[in-house]
Amino acid sequence: MALDAIAKRAPVTVRRAGAVSPGKFVILYGGELEATRESHQAALEVAGSDIVDELLLPGAHAALLAAIDAAITTEPGDAVGNAEMTTVAAAVCAADVALKAGDVAIPRLHLAVGVGGKGWFTLAGALAEVEAALAAVRAAAREDRLVAIELIARPHGEIRGFLW
Repeated sequence: MALDAIAKRAPVTVRRAGAVSPGKFVILYGGELEATRESHQAALEVAGSDIVDELLLPGAHAALLAAIDAAITTEPGDAVGNAEMTTVAAAVCAADVALKAGDVAIPRLHLAVGVGGKGWFTLAGALAEVEAALAAVRAAAREDRLVAIELIARPHGEIRGFLW
């Protein structure tokens, strides 16, 4: 099993691991770059052709781990954006791109569970910053990995609680 190979190969922290839909298992892990690279190689070797998508992300934005761990608290900004991707790896990569492109927060990063292995995230911040972050996601995403991008310029106060 890939999870066992990851943990045995090098000292990394497994942040999430589990079945997310019939036939799909997601593993999110990280640590020092070389250790993560070694564990990533072990996962690729063990899983082989069963891999739907994979990502090794050196230099991830500092806020990305907090979003993965669902440890974000943020004040709502003027605007809210959403990006949905076809895979967890694409969603994590897109979230990293968004964080690097604008002064935004990711109050919600939903990965795989209940959405057939897809991933989506919500951005919050000033309108220009959310627009810049979503534009960067659109430009960086592979066309076959991008499902949708949405922007709500000024969400009504009654719906904010439903957005994340």
